[in-house]
Amino acid sequence: MEDNICIIPSFDALDNQQISDINSNSYAVKFKNNEIIYRQNMPISHIIFIKSGLVKVFKEGESNKNIILNITPSNNFIGLISSFCRNQYDESVSTLIDCEMVFTDIAVFKKVLQANGQYALQIMKQISEQAIFIFHKLMNLSHKQIPGRIAGILLFFNEMFNTNEFEVPLSRQELADLISSTKESVSRTLSEFKHDKIIDIDEKQIILKRIDLLKILSRTG
Repeated sequence: MEDNICIIPSFDALDNQQISDINSNSYAVKFKNNEIIYRQNMPISHIIFIKSGLVKVFKEGESNKNIILNITPSNNFIGLISSFCRNQYDESVSTLIDCEMVFTDIAVFKKVLQANGQYALQIMKQISEQAIFIFHKLMNLSHKQIPGRIAGILLFFNEMFNTNEFEVPLSRQELADLISSTKESVSRTLSEFKHDKIIDIDEKQIILKRIDLLKILSRTG
């Protein structure tokens, strides 16, 4: 790999030596759908970048009760929030579709951050954006009813996939874990949306027919 092409985002802030250091201490791994990337309480040894794919970030609770914190698409880092304050991950990550991940040795990555303030600021921005997303999600969960939460998730996928017709990459239980509800409530609400001709749905395949109404539901809860 050429020294001036970084295997992870450089934000046009890295010099050739820093790019070379990162590339020499990084490797790519392909994962199949529904594979674990890492589990909470595992030791942190690498910074992880999603080169392609889609993952869920979640907290594992007792009795197999999970809370999905975020759905993260390609061209994003995962695990940053844990990586600079702990030696272990505080969350788990698994794939929702086939993915390719880039693992960069965390000691090398931290050395680059210490030497390059501009790059460190870009990574801080990434961490802040991830934290703000979770803050907004918690606010939505505390203020919105189930239809408003599901409407927001459908709009999230609409924006992510850039189409009104898509396959939801989550099971009904995972949708429930994402919005802190039950599988039965999710299924019932989706059926009501279909009955009201807001969406059309066949298993995981969804067509958003009334985005205007979904936006109103998401905004008003």
